[in-house]
Amino acid sequence: MVIAAAPVAVIPAQNLMILLLQLGLLLGLATVLGRLAVRFGLPALLGELSAGILIGPSLLANAAPDFSAWLLPTDPSRFHMIDAVGQLGVLLLVGLTGMHLDLGFIRRQGRTSAWISGTGLTIPLVLGVGIGFLAPAEMIAEGVDHTVFALFLGVALCVSAIPVIAKVLMEMRLLHRDIGQLILSSAVIDDVVGWLLLSVVSALATAGARTGQAALTAIALLAALVLAAVLFGRRVVARVLRAADRGGSVTTIAAVTVMILLSAAATQAMGFEAILGAFVCGALVGSSPDLKVARLAPLQTLVAAVLAPIFFATAGLRMDLTELAKPPVLVAGIVVLVVAIAAKFAGAYLGARIARRTKWEALALGAGLNSRGVIEVIIAMVGLRLGVLTTASYTVIVLVAVVTSMMAPPLLRYAASRIAPTEDEAVREEFFDTLQGSDRELVTTAKEA
Repeated sequence: MVIAAAPVAVIPAQNLMILLLQLGLLLGLATVLGRLAVRFGLPALLGELSAGILIGPSLLANAAPDFSAWLLPTDPSRFHMIDAVGQLGVLLLVGLTGMHLDLGFIRRQGRTSAWISGTGLTIPLVLGVGIGFLAPAEMIAEGVDHTVFALFLGVALCVSAIPVIAKVLMEMRLLHRDIGQLILSSAVIDDVVGWLLLSVVSALATAGARTGQAALTAIALLAALVLAAVLFGRRVVARVLRAADRGGSVTTIAAVTVMILLSAAATQAMGFEAILGAFVCGALVGSSPDLKVARLAPLQTLVAAVLAPIFFATAGLRMDLTELAKPPVLVAGIVVLVVAIAAKFAGAYLGARIARRTKWEALALGAGLNSRGVIEVIIAMVGLRLGVLTTASYTVIVLVAVVTSMMAPPLLRYAASRIAPTEDEAVREEFFDTLQGSDRELVTTAKEA
């Protein structure tokens, strides 16, 4: 006799209503505050994080605790529903970021990018690990190995943020100049190495390891993953894209999304972070000659306008600025911020000078690569989810991301204004001006028609 299993209960109506209210409120606030930040020349990330800060423990929980408890219940099973939406957004965001990875571009920059990225990663990593060992107890989650926390903090401080840097370079009309290309190529190397380092440290945190054996195992698995992606991943991606191409844009978007999610699940199952799989898959998709980038425009719009703002708003929900009222946390936060800025700047500057770049070029590189932005927020969320960070240390790391993203544009503008364009750069600038003028004429003609 076969006994039929009872159907799984659906989400209660009250819980569904609150979830929809949470998503609508977070997205609405994130959109409005993000646009407001952009209008004042600040990164949209700042406004999107502020949306979560306003209705999170930093403000609403203190101003209206009863309403806050109703709107954002602390029951993990209910809070995880909104987390799940944010995780979908960050996986697709990282996957789309990986599609912009250009290894040929990195190879063309050669020795200079290698020096800048090498010192720009090593110095903040070493200093970050050092202050991690000196961090107060309030910064380290209970039961976490101090070495794992220190390594995690080092990784968080050594990264750069490609999306923020690329946007700043475009707005400042530096993307076509040599210094802009150099900043971007160095940031790409920083990003790739940062994801790999994060995966190793995350594996250590998951295993709770105190010896080097787990680290060696994680590195070996990581090497096998990269090798498999290069040898087999490209072929699989090419076949999937060719098959999806027959169905048009909708099928291509669905196929790319499925590949990103399955790759993320695979790396999560291996003990690494899901975002590593999303990034590797995005890099494989972006490097495939079978990809028609224009077909992914609707997906990019959805992620940029809806899913990513929800993720950053949920990241703001996890912040508690009242933690900074504790003297040990405040002092630690100031030290982390100062070390993060000085170490990254010194690393990039030293690498540029070793590569025989001018003083002003070195200053521009130090200013540009100091922007942490999106990447550091993602890393902080990973640390919180793994139980490596406390609310205090998470808040400090996200604040570093915000402050460095805000200070990068004016410093970069100051340094770049003192770098005289070469003859080739002047020709490229004239070409881009002509191209933009032609675009404006086409838009005007279309409107008149």
